Amino acid sequence: MKVVIQRVKNASVNIAGKLYSSIEQGLLVLFCVEKGDNEEKLDWMVNKIISLRIFEDDELKMNRSVKDVNGQVLVVSQFTLAADCKKGTRPSFDNAEKPDVAETLYEKFVEKLSLSGITVKTGVFGAMMDVNLCNDGPVTFVVVK
Repeated sequence: MKVVIQRVKNASVNIAGKLYSSIEQGLLVLFCVEKGDNEEKLDWMVNKIISLRIFEDDELKMNRSVKDVNGQVLVVSQFTLAADCKKGTRPSFDNAEKPDVAETLYEKFVEKLSLSGITVKTGVFGAMMDVNLCNDGPVTFVVVK
């Protein structure tokens, strides 16, 4: 399981030229399910994301979580994070989980994030999306479990 977490001032998803969802201050989470991922990894990732102290406190140190700042989360499925680019010039996606399994874990991920009390918005699994963001910092993290 891989995620790219971007601290944002705002972010949105457009599908077919129309606004689908948007958030203000918070996190844009690009979410990827790889072969062998399971609910145990999912729980770990949810806890990591809601607890990661990447927002500044009054002393300008990264010491506050998305929950601490009442931030929102926009989750976008991103199977291309499973790409292996070591050989040749065309990425291999052999490590990406099958879409039906990945979608189930994606939906559970969104549900568990929502149960933490955070406002969670999403893109559409498997859709072509235009993702817009104003990266706050820029602050970007890659988390792998």
